[in-house]
Amino acid sequence: MTPLAYTALFWLDIAGIAVFAASGALAAAKARQTLVTFAFFAAITGIGGGTLRDLLIDAPVFWVHNPWVLATCFAVSLAVWKTPKRFWNERAIDWFDAVGLAAYAVYGAAKALALGVSPLPAAAMGVITACAGGVFRDVLAGQPSIIIRPEIYVTAAAAASAGFVMLTWAGCPFAIAGPLAALLGFILRALAIARGLSLPSYKD
Repeated sequence: MTPLAYTALFWLDIAGIAVFAASGALAAAKARQTLVTFAFFAAITGIGGGTLRDLLIDAPVFWVHNPWVLATCFAVSLAVWKTPKRFWNERAIDWFDAVGLAAYAVYGAAKALALGVSPLPAAAMGVITACAGGVFRDVLAGQPSIIIRPEIYVTAAAAASAGFVMLTWAGCPFAIAGPLAALLGFILRALAIARGLSLPSYKD
């Protein structure tokens, strides 16, 4: 992977962490929690999926070796804490989560591929990276997990990570494959939020 691709991956990682952290802090705001809880929710949501990914692929846990990660989570939690509630849309958590979902699905798959994981498990690592933080956030907040809502969520993450893996396997440069795959995942999730797009549910 080229130095430019590594730089792009770094900023994609920070972007995913920031927007996931914002969704965690907003969940704390919705529950009228303290600043400490804001920071905790932001950190758990921001690093949860990546931590699980790194443990599964036997990689050094990313935030332990990168001081920017927790700093980003704490800065975002403080920004949300200082912003009046009237500035946040009722579905702000979902929209921040949608951006994080798309970015982190691509980042998780890219990191797995870079460490020698084969394509199918790498795509699965993208889904885990994208979805686990939101699950941890919802469990801590005492809310029904986002992954069991009828609207598309995991499917959007899968589309982004699988799209990235297939594009890179076909020889597409990272600078093109990454944004295209992330855009695909975001569009699917955005349609789910705005229009209630969902897959058919089980009928007994």
